[in-house]
Amino acid sequence: MTIKELQNILEEVKSGKKSVYEALEALKYFPYTDLGFARIDHHREIRTGYPEIVYCAGKTVDQVKEIFRVMTEKDNNVFGTRADVNMFEAVRSIFPESVYYNEARIISIKKKEIEISDTSIAVITAGTSDIPVAEEAAVTAELLGNKVVRIYDAGVAGIHRLVDKLPEIKNCRVVIVIAGMEGALASVVGGLVDKPVIAVPTSVGYGANFGGISALLGMLTSCSSGVTVVNIDNGFGAGFSASMINKMK
Repeated sequence: MTIKELQNILEEVKSGKKSVYEALEALKYFPYTDLGFARIDHHREIRTGYPEIVYCAGKTVDQVKEIFRVMTEKDNNVFGTRADVNMFEAVRSIFPESVYYNEARIISIKKKEIEISDTSIAVITAGTSDIPVAEEAAVTAELLGNKVVRIYDAGVAGIHRLVDKLPEIKNCRVVIVIAGMEGALASVVGGLVDKPVIAVPTSVGYGANFGGISALLGMLTSCSSGVTVVNIDNGFGAGFSASMINKMK
């Protein structure tokens, strides 16, 4: 439920179009719905501007299906991250309009139109192997109402590939940089643009990469100002934060 929807209910009670009982029925599950294994937070959109987003990893197929069913009843746009194909098929069995973004591993159900921002978010990867995390970031940003410019495989081993795209990058309001190995691309981009840079270390790399730790530490110790770092492989976190920045007035 959005602030506007809550306001409409109260206005209808005030004008006599809706009884107090009808309003109570509409608000009965306003704070959350208790499913036993999960409590769905219907109040989150009013607090944060975005409805609750489902983290599907670690949940069973039936749990994901039931969570989507309850959230869709509230006429919200619903999406879940880190979902596999089996989860998607289960959700699609009750919601045929469901969409699955294979590389991003995101399930989406669109119930209402969302306003698209005028400004864009750039999503840049160092290598092709970073694309799954990049797609999680890009699709998240798009589902939250942002235009996204994708620039893939532009790492420091061939920096001319990045330089060619600088005019496009500089036209964006926020930049997400995704890199494994030593994570150097975030520092390079941070030193070339006057935009906030959200760096995403990935677990891509050989043994001394330590599953993304080397990229994480490299980004955390960046000498470029304006670089903020999210967790390893956390494309969703980057996309969500970039959306909040991009939509600031």
